[in-house]
Amino acid sequence: MSDALWKAEVTSVGHEAGEMLEAGILILFSDPVPDALADVSVTHNSTAAPARPLRAGDQFSFSGQAYVIDEVGGRTYDNLAELGHVVVYVDEPDQELLPGAVKVTGPTLVVPEVGSSIEFVGA
Repeated sequence: MSDALWKAEVTSVGHEAGEMLEAGILILFSDPVPDALADVSVTHNSTAAPARPLRAGDQFSFSGQAYVIDEVGGRTYDNLAELGHVVVYVDEPDQELLPGAVKVTGPTLVVPEVGSSIEFVGA
């Protein structure tokens, strides 16, 4: 594994985020989270841009679990840089790839503990 492209730490978990995670969808935002998405989002503390755009083959690490990135939407880099926002779809190959989303393959998502790490790592 290479160096981290982007790192953050979980600061809060919306009270409906667990249902989204069970469905294979992780919505990440740095503060401030839009009110309409606060309940379903996992909030983190990073406002940094990724070191480079994410690409297929890179890895995503969330709450101690590793995932391989399969596809990356065209606005993912900008959304992470500007809003700390990305939607991660796990094992959802038929999901339409939204511009600010990534599709990954890996274990079932779990509700993270506050303080747990989030990383995108270069292949």
